Amino acid sequence: MRLTPKTKPGREPTIALINVVFLMLVFFMIAGTLAPPLGESVQLVRTADLEGREPPDALVIRADGVLEYRGAELTDVAAYVERASIDLPLDTVRLVPDRALPAVRLKEVSDALRTLGANRVFVVTERGLP
Repeated sequence: MRLTPKTKPGREPTIALINVVFLMLVFFMIAGTLAPPLGESVQLVRTADLEGREPPDALVIRADGVLEYRGAELTDVAAYVERASIDLPLDTVRLVPDRALPAVRLKEVSDALRTLGANRVFVVTERGLP
């Protein structure tokens, strides 16, 4: 009696499995929607032509590094803390930096605010939509 050598089982065709999963993915992307579309009678508000303004209680940092609070120039961050603490608590501070402001100066101001007692410092930016 002759013994035949055992043959290794062939590899499973994983390419076919990948193709099926990919086709299912494409099907569900086309067939499903994440949000219902807006009605044809709804027209969204256009804000492209609006003039941007900083919040009234924000600390503005111009491109040359000068600080402003409610239209008045400040000498340093401590002057902002003295002036702003009359109007609102220092717990949360909003910074509005100029686009051309160096990041190093922004970091210096935010660190000084944290040192003087600000728990949270937010940087107010402009969101660009396509």
